[in-house]
Amino acid sequence: MKIKITADSTCDLSEELIVENDIEILPLYVVKDGVSYRDGLEITPQDIFDYVAQGNDPCKTAAVSVADYSACFSRLSPAYDAVIHINISAEFSSCYQNACLAAQQFPNVYAVDSRNLSTGSGHVVMEAVRLSQMGLAGQDIVRRLEDLSGRVEASFVIDSLEYLHKGGRCSSLAALGANLLNLKPCIEVVDGKMKVGKKYRGSFDKSLLSYVKERLGGRNDLWGDRIFITHTPCEAKTVEAVKKAVKQYGGFRQIIETEAGCTISSHCGPHTLGILFIRK
Repeated sequence: MKIKITADSTCDLSEELIVENDIEILPLYVVKDGVSYRDGLEITPQDIFDYVAQGNDPCKTAAVSVADYSACFSRLSPAYDAVIHINISAEFSSCYQNACLAAQQFPNVYAVDSRNLSTGSGHVVMEAVRLSQMGLAGQDIVRRLEDLSGRVEASFVIDSLEYLHKGGRCSSLAALGANLLNLKPCIEVVDGKMKVGKKYRGSFDKSLLSYVKERLGGRNDLWGDRIFITHTPCEAKTVEAVKKAVKQYGGFRQIIETEAGCTISSHCGPHTLGILFIRK
């Protein structure tokens, strides 16, 4: 079977993984000063950080349009036995709805709701690649991906609530309380939705080490092939300390570091880091 894997830009896979596995990325839009820019092509996370540092509110994000999906699928559909597109969770964006509308025009195009974001969705993309390389048919791959999506664990620890507050996602009181108590909240994806989990107290680096231990320590249900460490700008020593902790607790064959794209960056800001992995 000749199968093409495509994904939303929110999957946050590295350029190396995208090129190596011939994955096509469809960019979401980032809206800044009323102008829409294509995620990763016309705007970068650093552009967003610079914009907010000038006193502006964080940028908004907008879904890939039906027209964008249709244009991509119409180009790929005739060239492949199947085209499988992995979307950011339908709870976060209308991307999946738009992809489904576009896919209806083609008998061999499938849209998959990853029920996740960032490299949580990236795990689903990488599994789609692996299954396609095994020679499975498109419908069989989709069924396996739909089962997999419920076993992906994605979460991030945020150093500051500034971006969530400016973006209207937490109150001034909550942001002030977190600052006064030196709390670092953990944002989790559960059933395709985002919620606030544990709040760690102390420095960002200390909180991250506690977070890794609690997420990975003492577990025997981890699928050991790969784990993603995905982050917005953090100090190199912070990331290295997390890698060391992951090696201590996880036993993963691959520890892959990726940089978060514009979606995570515009919602959470710099100094945000998560570990994203799969349960058996």
